[in-house]
Amino acid sequence: MEWSRSDTLALARQSCAHCHGLGLRINSRGQSGPCNCVLRAIFRACYARFRYCVTKEKHMSRTSPELIPGREGKLVWGRKDEEYVADFCLVSRRHLTDFEYKIFKYHFLLGADWKLCTRKLGIDRGNFFHAVYRIEQKLGRVFRELEPYGLFPIDEYFHGQRKPIQPAARTPQQENRRTGLRLLERTA
Repeated sequence: MEWSRSDTLALARQSCAHCHGLGLRINSRGQSGPCNCVLRAIFRACYARFRYCVTKEKHMSRTSPELIPGREGKLVWGRKDEEYVADFCLVSRRHLTDFEYKIFKYHFLLGADWKLCTRKLGIDRGNFFHAVYRIEQKLGRVFRELEPYGLFPIDEYFHGQRKPIQPAARTPQQENRRTGLRLLERTA
């Protein structure tokens, strides 16, 4: 995926010592990529939406229609809040190591503070917070670059992309039939 300045500028921290608030960094090969502060911001935005979906009253959940683009243009119904929660958990499980997932589960999913996590996992405070930052960076990149549908940007996940759907090209048979109908209408 190509990262552009418009993707990262709004998410970058102004006080970041690496990107200086621009959101892009040049790596050792001379290629530009997102700064770690941007990846953590993406994770935190997705995590905030996850917490909102989990703590929302269950009677507030409702189905929403979604138009599937294509020649037939089918309408599908789904529960977007529940789908987002499931996607957040499953994608995280798939991309983290066992140790990282333990930290993720205790700290982010179960809400344990750093004292309880360090005691349960047998690590010190510094290693715990370094692991948390690595998890946020790794999942931030995964949530943005996930194909075909990423978890970030969140509004695209919940409302679909705002790209206009191009009509399918007509075959010569369809065009001949259409012109034939127009000729019949004129003569009638």
